[in-house]
Amino acid sequence: MKIDRVFDLYDELEQQRIMLSFKGGLSPDLITALLGVVERKLDRMEPDARMRKRVFNVAMECLQNLYLHNQGHHQQNGTDPQGVLMIAQGDEGWMVLTGNFMSAAEVNDLRSHLDRVNGCGPDQLRELYKTTLNNGHYGPAGGGGLGLIDIARKSGRKLEYGFVPLDGSNAFFSLNVNVTS
Repeated sequence: MKIDRVFDLYDELEQQRIMLSFKGGLSPDLITALLGVVERKLDRMEPDARMRKRVFNVAMECLQNLYLHNQGHHQQNGTDPQGVLMIAQGDEGWMVLTGNFMSAAEVNDLRSHLDRVNGCGPDQLRELYKTTLNNGHYGPAGGGGLGLIDIARKSGRKLEYGFVPLDGSNAFFSLNVNVTS
């Protein structure tokens, strides 16, 4: 990258109001550090304490999902666990965007779960969360889908998502969570 390109990148991040952008492998210590940065920046940038808490909680849940699901993908495929997290301030609130590699075989199940979550209103999400918590069926990463339900509950919005097929056995999953008042 040319040295003068750094300013162009900085300017673009400022224009897009990107509070945090991260790409790489995650560990519990790094997640703690990233959450510390998010908390400090939100304290300076967001005057509404309730909104700060909601954005922080969504970011925390998204980072946990990235970590847990990347670990499984890494162990199955021998690839370096990689994830992307970006938090940006929008006109109506905040956006928490994540991305990670996953097995193509798991795409349909995740899509079905996301569509189920997106089909619920606030009361239905609360019931789905309780039912999922009480049914005792947990996936390889742990929570059995509780994280996405919790993210939808805290954001108060539908979850935007996409899948990019990479080859016959891998895909890239992206999630955009809008947190508005």
